[in-house]
Amino acid sequence: MGEAVARVARKVNDTVENKTDSLDLANCKLMSFPVGIYKAMRSVTEGIHRISLANNELKSITSRFVTTFSQLTELNLAGNYLHRLPEEITSLLHLRAIDLSRNRFRHFPEPLATVPALETIDLEENEIAEVPTDKLASMALLRSLNLRANPVGPEVRLLVRPLVPFELLLSPEEPIPKA
Repeated sequence: MGEAVARVARKVNDTVENKTDSLDLANCKLMSFPVGIYKAMRSVTEGIHRISLANNELKSITSRFVTTFSQLTELNLAGNYLHRLPEEITSLLHLRAIDLSRNRFRHFPEPLATVPALETIDLEENEIAEVPTDKLASMALLRSLNLRANPVGPEVRLLVRPLVPFELLLSPEEPIPKA
C-alpha cells in the first residue's frame, strides 16, 4: 500500500515540477481519486490536457475531478469499475477522446452526447445493450465509437454511414445456432 502511495506522489510531483500537460496515474491501485492531489496540483490544473487513470479500482469519478481538470482533451479511464459519469462531464469543452473500455457501464453514458469537441469514445467490453442513436447522430465531431464486446441490440447494427457520420466499431454478430 505504501509503495502505491509513493508512486502516486512521485507521478504528481513530476507533473507539477516539470509542468507537463499530462498526469499518468494508471496502474496505481486507486479506489478513488486522491483528494490531496487537488491541492498539490492547484497551480498546474489548467495546463493538464491528458489524464490516465487506467487499470485502477475506481468506482466513480466525481464532479470535482471534472471541474478541476477543465482543460482535458484526453481522459483514459479504461479498466476500472465505473458504471456512470458525473453530469459535469459536459463541461469538458475541449475533451476530444475518452476511453471507458473494460468498465461496468450498462447504459451508454448519455452526458457524453453533449460534449462538444468529442471525437472518439471507447466503450469496448462493457455491458451496454442500448445506445441513444438519435443523440449520437447529432454529435458533429464524433469520428469513432467503439462498442465491441457489448451486448448491443440489432438496431445499433443498422447505424451505418451516411445515417451516422462516424465509424462504429462492433463485434461480429454471433451466428444463430441451428436447432
